[in-house]
Amino acid sequence: MKILLAQRLTDLRKASGLSKLQLGKAISVSDTAIGKWENGLRQPSLACLWKLADFFDVTVDYLIGREEV
Repeated sequence: MKILLAQRLTDLRKASGLSKLQLGKAISVSDTAIGKWENGLRQPSLACLWKLADFFDVTVDYLIGREEV
């Protein structure tokens, strides 16, 4: 089972119709990094969490599972 951050990131990316490569380019990380985050193999840095939250217009708390939409 995926951790909540991984699942929310995957869901947000797919709902936006983006590939891992497109999301990576948008926040200046590699598509490999996006894949590792989505598979729960790595965790994004705080700076990347902020970028993801801003990009998807959600809070960091939502991404990490501390709040619901």
